[in-house]
Parts: sequence; structure tokens; C-alpha cells
Amino acid sequence: MRAIVKAERLEKVYRVGKVDVPALRGVSLEVEEGELLAVMGPSGCGKSTMLHLMGGLLTPTSGRIVIDGEDMTAASDAKRTDIRRRKIGFVFQRFNLFPTLTAEGNLRLAERIHHNGADDPARRREILRLLRLEDKMHHKPLELSGGEQQRVALARAVVTRPSIVLADEPTGNLDSENSAIVLKMFQELNYRFNQTIIMITHNPEAASMCRRIIQMRDGQIVEPNAGV
Repeated sequence: MRAIVKAERLEKVYRVGKVDVPALRGVSLEVEEGELLAVMGPSGCGKSTMLHLMGGLLTPTSGRIVIDGEDMTAASDAKRTDIRRRKIGFVFQRFNLFPTLTAEGNLRLAERIHHNGADDPARRREILRLLRLEDKMHHKPLELSGGEQQRVALARAVVTRPSIVLADEPTGNLDSENSAIVLKMFQELNYRFNQTIIMITHNPEAASMCRRIIQMRDGQIVEPNAGV
């Protein structure tokens, strides 16, 4: 197997007024292609900062991030955007769905942005079916429950089949039924399409379905090789 994500000695310091607040303190991590990885730790330990750095949404204070052989740290803003568009799907607690578009319309827009106008109705239907949304495909976000909106947001993130899926507490606001659907979907994507999934979670049940678990504390990885 090859490492599709490499983080090397990542440091991230936020400036709050006149005070420097370190969020990451020399984090190094390799994630293999096709790995399903959980990142756990208390609030404020640096989990989300690490995920945002991996996705090129933040720039490290020092250190390096390599995504599928491409150095995100050295890349221009335009190049980082291109890497994200081609290789990374994001799942956040905030849905950020387009309210005027249906569930299928949100997925279609993602396809067009990521694949230069591509239109694949069969793929959209497959993803919506896996997330038990086939009967909601023509509904707009305000016509869906919170759990259904989160599942549409997940579908939008993965419909383009990115090599890497970065998920920040994807089940944090969901009930047990919706959480189970989302987690099963992650397992299906990982198994069928060999997608690399890195998931931040506080939920031990969500972590238990991953192949590897790392623990973070105070901006550092404290148990890099913990597994299930």
C-alpha cells in the first residue's frame, strides 16, 4: 500500500489578540490509500485543525502536507483549489446545501463543478439509494429533516468519487438511525471504491467501524497505532 496523505511535523499557531495559541504541535501522520481512519480526542485538541490542513482549507505555520504525491504546502492557492476539486470530498456538520435546489440538484451541481460539466444520473441514483434517499431526490432542503439533509450533504461530497473523504463529526448531530445509515455508507464507499476516509468523531461506536484509530491530545497524536 502507498501513503495517499502525508503530514510531516505540522505546526499551526493561531494569533488571538497578542497571544499565540498553538493548535498543532509537530504532528506527523501517514494515511494509506483505501484506509478508513478515525481521529478521536477531546474538544480543542487540534483534530479539526489537522483535517482542515489536510484539505488545504488552512495553511500550516510550519510543516508539510502531501496529498496523493502533490505538496499542498508549497502549492499556490489556485493549485490547492485544483487538488481539492479533483481529489477531496468534505463532510462537515454544517450542511451548506443550496436551498433552491433539490437533493438531486445539489448532487448534479457538485458533479458539474468537479468534473467540468459531467452529468451522471446513474451515479447520483446509486449514491442516493445507498443513503436511503431515493424517495427524497426531488425534495429541497427545507422539505427534509436534519438527518436527511446531512445525508444529502454526504451524498454531495462523495458523488464525484474523490480519492479522499474528510469528515468532521459527520454523525455529531444525528440520531442513532441516521448515524447508522451514514456509517454504513462510509463502509460501503471504502469497500467498493477503495476511497480513503478520515473521520473525526467523539462517538466510540463510529470509531469502532474504522480500521484504525488515532488519539489526539493538546495538539499532538498520542496513540498513533491504536486500532480495533
